[in-house]
Amino acid sequence: MKRRKAWVLLPFTSLLLACEGAVLNPAGIVAREQRDLIYISTGMMLLIIIPVMILIVVFAWHYRKGGHGTYDPKFDHSTGLELAIWSAPLLIIIALGALTWSSTHLLDPFRPLPAREGQQPLVVQVVSLDWKWLFIYPEEGVATVNELVVPVDRPVRFDITSSNMMNTFYVPTMAGMIYAMPGMRSQLHAVLDRAEESQGFSANYSGAGFSHMRFRFESVDDAGFARWISQVRNSATALQLAEYRQLLTPSERVPVMHFSRVDSDLFRRTVERCIEPGTPCTSETMAHREHGAGGAAATGEARP
Repeated sequence: MKRRKAWVLLPFTSLLLACEGAVLNPAGIVAREQRDLIYISTGMMLLIIIPVMILIVVFAWHYRKGGHGTYDPKFDHSTGLELAIWSAPLLIIIALGALTWSSTHLLDPFRPLPAREGQQPLVVQVVSLDWKWLFIYPEEGVATVNELVVPVDRPVRFDITSSNMMNTFYVPTMAGMIYAMPGMRSQLHAVLDRAEESQGFSANYSGAGFSHMRFRFESVDDAGFARWISQVRNSATALQLAEYRQLLTPSERVPVMHFSRVDSDLFRRTVERCIEPGTPCTSETMAHREHGAGGAAATGEARP
């Protein structure tokens, strides 16, 4: 009997545990806006769901056998009933559509966030590897693997790409998920308004090591961020092309790694797919094609 009661309470326990999820406990302004959007959308949908659930019970009771409902075999239409059935959902859909449209533009990941006067956003270059995350701080000249630290109350601009497989860069307490795609550069703007320590991960299946493709995330004050940068700079390891090619080898459960120096052109070369020796970068290929097309047009030669 006790075991049966435990099984009955299990769904309710799961709901209580979900209430403390990272999505509903944001530390970033963007994540908070997204959480509020979830609350508002859910509340608007409940305006339809709750009355329908109540009316199911009311109608079943009212029109039960032996109840007080009126039997009318010739009934086929009621204008008032049709208006009640269709107008309320239609109004909810219109309201949800307007809310979605406005929030989509407000929470555009490419849209820079306001900063204090004279304050520049921190730039972090994110590279999705198999199966780990590389974070490059170009202004500080350092890089890390599976550890992301950002300052509180300072806008952060993430430039995001992938070395091979498509993944999603996602820190639930900071902002929404953004795709990391090979040969392309995505962008995400975010700002944290309190100290936080949590996890980030990929939400897009990318092979055998996907389950452990997680990284440590922390937001700290300016002094804490300066200390962390100093700690990373004390590392004896540098990240040049040779070391980066080793990182490209698929690996699982990779521990946190720090690099005191990093090739300043590494992110661009990753986006343009020219890491391997002898491989032309995309910009070079396009420039060569444009130059060839211009030369052919100038000389009147036919292009193939």
